[in-house]
Amino acid sequence: MARDPLNDLSAFVAVAEARSFTKAAAQMGLSQSALSHAMRQLEERMGVRLLARTTRSVGLTQAGERLLETVAPHLREIQSGLAALNLLRETPAGVLRLTTNEHAAATIIYPAMARLVRDYPDITVEVSVDNGFTDIVANRFDAGVRLGDLVDQDMVAVRIGPDQRMAVVGTPAYFAAHPVPLTPQDLLAHNCIGMRLPTYGNLLAWEFEKDGQSVSVRTKGQVVANTGLIGHRAVLDGLGLGYCPQDVVADDIAQGRLVRVLDDWCEPFAGYHLYYPSRRQPSPAFALLVEALRHRA
Repeated sequence: MARDPLNDLSAFVAVAEARSFTKAAAQMGLSQSALSHAMRQLEERMGVRLLARTTRSVGLTQAGERLLETVAPHLREIQSGLAALNLLRETPAGVLRLTTNEHAAATIIYPAMARLVRDYPDITVEVSVDNGFTDIVANRFDAGVRLGDLVDQDMVAVRIGPDQRMAVVGTPAYFAAHPVPLTPQDLLAHNCIGMRLPTYGNLLAWEFEKDGQSVSVRTKGQVVANTGLIGHRAVLDGLGLGYCPQDVVADDIAQGRLVRVLDDWCEPFAGYHLYYPSRRQPSPAFALLVEALRHRA
């Protein structure tokens, strides 16, 4: 049976844009060997090398660069047209189940979900808040939310939020009675609000980075929680220092309720991504959810 040239060109674009057979194979739901074989056949049919393979990376030859520039925009137009036809053919409906952590649920998931269910009355969104790493396949979730650098390679990942920063904060009264920490190691002498996540079992370490130097501190304190709500309240009540997402405490800092320290040690890191199995065939309802959540800088 003759191969579908559009499938081979789509595979080529996936490899060329990802610069990786591993990532492209995961996106397309193929094995790496099958994808590599398809690329070799495409090169043989065209009579020119398209990919420059090394042991660690995949690059493009001059011919590959030209083919990518020519083909990629047209493939995207075809995909957009097919997606539009699917939306016309089917009324978006059904139950969408998401697993996410507390912070992402409140700041990103809920606002998008609220807009979606207002516009599409036949769509139901079920949000399960879990600060652990839930197996979305085994637990039959449509998608999950994780920070970008924690998404498995065999999943499709869609960025849904900006980069994040953490903030170390305490009340003015706390700092009136305790010295201001100047380095992450100084936190060992402070009463710190701990967070225990089910995935790790032990207390979450406070991570810092400055000028390429990474520091992980195992803090101690009188209050330990598994929810950010309790941790935030404990910090505001002066029970210790907190390690909180910057956006959660931004208003408290602006209003003078909390004081931020070690700001120069809190570098930005990859924000939240929606992830789902690469073999999933998106329903119209799921496609709408992805677009509602997609981060636009």
